[in-house]
Amino acid sequence: MVLVGLGSNQGESLDIMLHATEALAQFAVPSSLRSSRFWQTTPVNCPPGSGLFINSAAVFEVADGMSPETVLTELKALERKFGRAQNYVRNAPRELDLDLLLFDDATRDSVDFTLPHPRAHLRKFVLAPAAELVPDVIWPHTGQSIRQLLETLNTDEEVAPIRARPPYCEL
Repeated sequence: MVLVGLGSNQGESLDIMLHATEALAQFAVPSSLRSSRFWQTTPVNCPPGSGLFINSAAVFEVADGMSPETVLTELKALERKFGRAQNYVRNAPRELDLDLLLFDDATRDSVDFTLPHPRAHLRKFVLAPAAELVPDVIWPHTGQSIRQLLETLNTDEEVAPIRARPPYCEL
């Protein structure tokens, strides 16, 4: 199981998110891709004046032969395809942000790559969409499910589902 977080707050965010969700199918076993609703969220640790984000999550069974490193490389290539600069300021407004959150029970801890995503379990804009898809998955190193992490998270983030529903949404 691969869990990916998606976000956009620059450009035509809804269109970008729809097309990015569709693009994830190329890495998935056929018919395994599912997506959460889209959520409007306040920026976290972003420069002053940053706009609201659209966030979602997607889950799928990864195609044969793809490692966490391969998936991460492909996600970064998709970000660039949708207009994100290769060298960017962390947390700055962006057309598309794709985060590899979980890849089965794989872990990585290097300068370039940490898996599971090191801050995702502390962010409502990640947990709310993920809880729609895999609420009972235990987040590594916490002993808590995604639903439990969301229910106990203490944050001032504003996170609300919006009406747009992407393809592959099974709610």
